[in-house]
Amino acid sequence: MSRRQNIAILGATGSVGRQALDVIDRYPERFQAFGLVTGTRVPDREAGYLIRSGDPDFEARVVELVTHPEVDIVLVAIPGARSLGPTLAALKAHKKVALATKEVLVMAGDLVMGTAGADAIRPVDSEHSAIWQCLWGESHDSVRRLLLTASGGPFWAFPETDLDEVTVEQALQHPRWSMGPKVTIDSATLMNKGLELIEAHQLFRLPVDRVGVVVHPQSVIHSLVEFVDGSAKAQLGNPDMRLPIGLAFAYPDRLPGVVPPTAFEDLGSLELHPLDDRRFPAVELARRAAQTGGGHPAVLNAANEEAVSAFQAGSIRFSSIVSVVESALSAFKGSGTMLEDVLDADRWAREYVVSQVGIYKR
Repeated sequence: MSRRQNIAILGATGSVGRQALDVIDRYPERFQAFGLVTGTRVPDREAGYLIRSGDPDFEARVVELVTHPEVDIVLVAIPGARSLGPTLAALKAHKKVALATKEVLVMAGDLVMGTAGADAIRPVDSEHSAIWQCLWGESHDSVRRLLLTASGGPFWAFPETDLDEVTVEQALQHPRWSMGPKVTIDSATLMNKGLELIEAHQLFRLPVDRVGVVVHPQSVIHSLVEFVDGSAKAQLGNPDMRLPIGLAFAYPDRLPGVVPPTAFEDLGSLELHPLDDRRFPAVELARRAAQTGGGHPAVLNAANEEAVSAFQAGSIRFSSIVSVVESALSAFKGSGTMLEDVLDADRWAREYVVSQVGIYKR
């Protein structure tokens, strides 16, 4: 048997990080936690590297961890733009990256994919893992379209809900998943699907007009691939993040028993519905940002992060989150996809949103 894979986990106390540690614990003959990066919470275990967000030289220590010669796989599960630097560092050091943070490819997809070697990035988002699996053994030219599935969040099934009056508590009540607050609110606006659309466009090298979104409330079909001959593949299973995590760690193997098998006979009907772009305009806004290119995807991401924070603070309405992002994209005049351009666009968007919050104040 080959040696155990050493895994560095960025975001070890978050939802994805905790489930990754569960996978490692259940397959100790295959994996070990080499290093852990956390926020303010302390993980319930030791590791060779334990780095907390308040530590001196935090960023330098994270780069030291992800480029360490004994690290095989880096799991990137820190939400937001701060994951970009460590991801690029890991890729430059020829590490395999299990990527759970969609913002990395949204902000700087051209730069990241240009840095990554063949098969260096293994998607952990359930939707992108599903597409990845459906594409195994298929040629790029055979793909007609990718279809991301969306649960719809807490408000899709309730069209009578006035989105102007949505509270933070309501937005955090996701019907299917237990996630951090920022990701959960993105799911409520469906901005998460806009970000995932850009991620899929970059990861699988297809134009954004060949990536679609459908609403699937049961969250059993994790995504689909349509082929040019009229056929399609879908990856199905109970919603459990340990499956894409385990697959990213063990590829090209599948871990026996990583999640319980799905009792398909008990599922009943599986629904697929078109997305209402008028009620949830975030997906089309993201598509336009990707089509415009340059720094616009970075502006989309940064403006959304700041708008979500403003909503959580009670400074803007839920319905204003996407409006603020759209305003930032309209005002942005920058271009370029080099790291400096991306970071400038990110910084500009944050300052812009902060300056606009008073206009959208509740």
